[in-house]
Amino acid sequence: MPRLNRDIILHNIAEAREELQNIEKMLNSDQRLDPITFQVAMQHAFHHLNFAWNIRYWPSRRYANLAHADFEQAGSFPDDLQFDDD
Repeated sequence: MPRLNRDIILHNIAEAREELQNIEKMLNSDQRLDPITFQVAMQHAFHHLNFAWNIRYWPSRRYANLAHADFEQAGSFPDDLQFDDD
């Protein structure tokens, strides 16, 4: 099994966490959270979670020089995650 690229995973998890914390701050404050702002923030968080999973084995060089097709592939919802039906 290939080695996980911990640096790529860490970077993307940190970005997703930061976005989720921003959403949480808005919800815990008097700051207005409209549906569009919420949608954009969630898309940003999912983007980084998808990247963390989809490129977990990619070499850092490939990540640093993403082609458009790589960006699309890495940002898509993973098709290799299994969820229980229960």
